[in-house]
Order: sequence, then C-alpha cells, then structure tokens
Amino acid sequence: MTALNLRILRGLFGTIDHVAPSLAGRLAFWLFCRTPSPQKLTEKEKRLLSKAQNFMNSARRHSLTTEHGRVAAYEFTNWGGRRDVPTVLVLHGWRSRTEHMRAIIEALLERGFRVVSLDLPGHGSSGGRVLNIPKAVAAVQSAAQWLGPFDAMVGHSFGGAVALNAVAGSIDGIPPVPVRRLVMIGAPKALPDLFTQFGQFLKLTPKAQEEFEGRVEIIAGTPLSSFVGSDQLSALDIPTLIVHAPDDKEVPATDARALAAAGRHVSVTWAPGLGHRRILADPGIAARVAAFVATRKLRREDMPLMRQLENHLPIPN
Repeated sequence: MTALNLRILRGLFGTIDHVAPSLAGRLAFWLFCRTPSPQKLTEKEKRLLSKAQNFMNSARRHSLTTEHGRVAAYEFTNWGGRRDVPTVLVLHGWRSRTEHMRAIIEALLERGFRVVSLDLPGHGSSGGRVLNIPKAVAAVQSAAQWLGPFDAMVGHSFGGAVALNAVAGSIDGIPPVPVRRLVMIGAPKALPDLFTQFGQFLKLTPKAQEEFEGRVEIIAGTPLSSFVGSDQLSALDIPTLIVHAPDDKEVPATDARALAAAGRHVSVTWAPGLGHRRILADPGIAARVAAFVATRKLRREDMPLMRQLENHLPIPN
C-alpha cells in the first residue's frame, strides 16, 4: 500500500469513525478479513508456481464444500492412493498457498506419510475473498471429515494459528480435530495483539475498536480474549514444535518464546537468518519438522523388544 493510499484510507476511517464508530468497526473487520487477489501475483510468485507445477500435478485434487464456500484440497501420497497410512494436514499462511509448503510436504512424504494440504478460503484455488479463523477452522473440519483422520498438523504463520484453534476446538459449533502432534512455523502468539495493531494502523477510536473486536464473538461464538495461543497450548497435552526465525520481521521472536512457555510439551527450533517466508524452503527445517512429526511415544508393547535391543548394545565406558 502506497503512502498516498494509506493517508486516504486513514482519512476515510477517521471520517466514518467520527460520524458512525460502530460502522467504522464493522468496516475495519471486513478489511481485516479481506484477502489479496490470487490473480495479482508478483514475478517471484509466478516463478514459484511455475516450478511447482509438476509437484502439484502429482497430487489428487479435491473440492470440499463448506458452509463458507468451496475449498481446494490436495492429497499427496507415495502409497498409490492408500488412505490407511498416517496422514498429516499442512496449512499455509496469509497470502500463500499449497505450493509454498512444497519442501515440508516432500519431507513428510519421504517419512512415509500421506499428506493433505488446503488452499485456505480466499487463497490459491479456493473460492472467496474473505478469510478468518472460523472460516479456516471450518475448512479444516471439512478436510478431517472427508480426507482424515489426521495424525498431525503443520501450519505456517496464520496457518499455524488455524491449526492450533482447530485442535483446541475454539470455534463454537465446530468440534476439535484430534491430532497426535502439532507444528507451528512462524506463527503469532495471540489474535488480540493483531486486532490491536490493526486498530492502531487505522487509528480507530475506542468505540470503533470495541465494535471491531466484538465481531469475533459474533462469528466465532467465543470472545477475542480466548484466542491467545499460549493459553490454548497450555490447555492441551499434545507434543508441539515451534519453529521460528529470530529475524522474522512479520511475527516477532517474542511470540515464539511466549508459545514455548506454554508447557513442557512444547519445544522450539530456531532458524537464524531464514525470516518469515524463506524458512519454508529450507531443507534442514523441512527435515526437522518431518522428524518431529514422525517421532512416536514408546508403547507398552514395545518394551520387551527394547530390552532385547539394550542387551545387545555395547556398554559405554
């Protein structure tokens, strides 16, 4: 957004806010949820999509119907279409799509997983131009019903928040989606912080800000204050990996530290120098994510075998 457009936008909201603050709050929420046009791509994005064409052609495509519209889903497998293998759901972030998650998907395939990836509403090949947590969680629930169950979820940025909220069951009327493991890459710690920042960006008055934030409870059935990732994680007992770059300029590293403080079931992998988006293409990070998802707790029935192996191991000095 240019400086001129920014001044015009702020001036417009300032005028509306002065006359009708409730309307300003509702308009702010609409703007907050408005997604970029998937047809307006940068040259870099066009090159990425072109390079990923063969990769995407290897997937089985599905069109899922939700109460919020049509959602594109992609099914990747090295097992000839079998569905009786552990499956991981992969979710991209804002202004992104399945193609951006290629390195993660390929690393999971190498580990023997079946992978399902969504183009979230308003992104990629999915319909609409509006995206929010309730719409995204509804899409995840639809994917779980038709293409699940899911052994784990991996989400980047906004997709990480969506994965957490889907597992936590934070949207009224949508049951939690059970998983064994969760990975959040470059994910924000709390939705209220984003609302505060956006309200400050538009210079909303307190009354307009209250209306803006109140829209969440109207569409989600729960207040904005309940969408704090660190609190949601602390209430779950699911092994969770936080992956974050200290130099991330879109989501600060303090968010990762807050999420990591949710409990002993949460661990952190730092990715120096990889920023917010380059982190997705890094093969080392992709391998780390896949290894975490593949790790399983030792089962009771595995103990006799483990004792036999221990008996044949050399005794350390």
